[in-house]
Amino acid sequence: MSPRTQTAPTFSRTRLGSGPGLLLAHGAGSSLAGTYGPVLEALAARHTIVGVDYPGSGDTPRSTTALSVDDLADQLVAAADAEGLDRFAVSGYSLGGPVAIRAAARHPERVTALVLTAAFPHRDNRLALASSIQSKIAATGDRELLAEFLLMTALGTQALESMPSEHLQQTLGYTAASIADGSSEQTDLVGQVDVREDLAGITVPTLVVSTTDDRLVSTDLHRHLAETIPGAQLAEIATGHLPMLERTEEWLQLITDFLDNHHA
Repeated sequence: MSPRTQTAPTFSRTRLGSGPGLLLAHGAGSSLAGTYGPVLEALAARHTIVGVDYPGSGDTPRSTTALSVDDLADQLVAAADAEGLDRFAVSGYSLGGPVAIRAAARHPERVTALVLTAAFPHRDNRLALASSIQSKIAATGDRELLAEFLLMTALGTQALESMPSEHLQQTLGYTAASIADGSSEQTDLVGQVDVREDLAGITVPTLVVSTTDDRLVSTDLHRHLAETIPGAQLAEIATGHLPMLERTEEWLQLITDFLDNHHA
């Protein structure tokens, strides 16, 4: 697959900014804008940003078959090919974490660094149960119920409990409206993905950002990444599963400081 993947790019993609290449892999049930929207402009001021929307997110049609982490990783790299990027760092959030890891494993000559936020190498029992519930609710089409479940599990304690009831209702409405049509299929993948065999072979500089009040993806899974990927750095951020909402500037600073020190 060197130096270019043979995969034809079929996912909708976004390109912004200039500078060293940075690919973005979003979380399940979200989109590129939904995951990285609050920091996109700042990242694009320092990097050439390329990101895709998974099937059922953004303008990418839903898939008629089960999603695979290999396909998501290859489509992300194919988008980089289409935009003329030869080498790039990859930032992956939540499900985007294993997507980024698999991209580095399948295209090692292309990837220069990894940033893995609220990510996991495989699902533990909590994540298996949560992803099963989320997928089943998503399959019913009840966006309001799914929004309630997501905010209950994804927001950190401080962020959730400090929210006035009126703001909570507004946030529920916004969350329900932004849920990806392909949320069920994407969340099914969360319950199946396993990239543990890739970890020891990752040779690029890696930052693992652990969201310490995360009730969806446990800190044990974050630490497993940091302890198994050779030379990985671990940074902690006092937030739930949604650092882009709860600690936007702090999250951005961790990403940019690390990447500034690990240019392609």
